[in-house]
Amino acid sequence: MHPSASATPVEDHHFRLDHLTAFLRESKWIQADWDVYSNEHSDLDGVPHDEHDYGLRQSRRDADTWRAFEQVRYSGETLLATAEHQLQQLPAHKIQNRWVWELGTLHTALQQLRTLQSEWVEFRDYLPASACPGTEQYDGPLAERNADAWTYLDDWATHGQSVIDIHAAARQAPSPLTTAAPVQVPAPAARTGTVRR
Repeated sequence: MHPSASATPVEDHHFRLDHLTAFLRESKWIQADWDVYSNEHSDLDGVPHDEHDYGLRQSRRDADTWRAFEQVRYSGETLLATAEHQLQQLPAHKIQNRWVWELGTLHTALQQLRTLQSEWVEFRDYLPASACPGTEQYDGPLAERNADAWTYLDDWATHGQSVIDIHAAARQAPSPLTTAAPVQVPAPAARTGTVRR
């Protein structure tokens, strides 16, 4: 489902924020389920009891997270551009120091996800007709794409709330929400923080 042609820029942005909110909620459920499984099926050092089953379950987590992110992936650049524009309009005392870094992290993650998707589509187009979903020729590389993507999806699950928080701050500012053409969001200088296992 996409915004209607008659929707205003503000309505479009709210629609995209709804997609992001849904992803944040769903990704938390997926991660919570994974944490329960991981704790129950590995020893105190984190070594799986059954590596094969553990790998299959991890692949499912990766695939579920990718699917949950699909709508955000299409509108992510616009979400980030609007958040950056809002951030530039906010008075300094309303800005959280972490927001610029978080937007940069989200931008980098989105670019990596787009690259992974492009590589997958290119690879898929060269598969033989017999390599369809449900075959190892298809499912194996797709699982690899999802595994490579998970860290970047996790960046969005971890830092995506900043886009919503910036929007909330903009709504409370004296000037109304405005949107702008895509703005380059600075990439983080170095990757920091804890990655969820």
